[in-house]
Amino acid sequence: MGEAERGDTAPRLYVSYFCSSGHETRPAFAADAAVPEMWDCPRCGLPANNDAKNPPPPTKNEPYKTHLAYVKERRSDVEAATILSEALASLRDRRARGEVIY
Repeated sequence: MGEAERGDTAPRLYVSYFCSSGHETRPAFAADAAVPEMWDCPRCGLPANNDAKNPPPPTKNEPYKTHLAYVKERRSDVEAATILSEALASLRDRRARGEVIY
């Protein structure tokens, strides 16, 4: 089997992308397709562009935030103390009335 049975191959364009680790990637695109400016390096996963002398810097990963960290961003210590005292007062009132609290 070859081109005679399957037809001619579509014209392709090979574009070089360079990451900050020094890897070169050459994916193939259709000749009439829009070529992206950035490409992820398949070896190390860093972003890559067409400029070998100026590859993009590695992306910065944000550390994992806990639920408490997000709450502390939204509430001040005074607000937290107020909410806690209201919640404790509500629980104590429910216990005094004999409600079962899990």
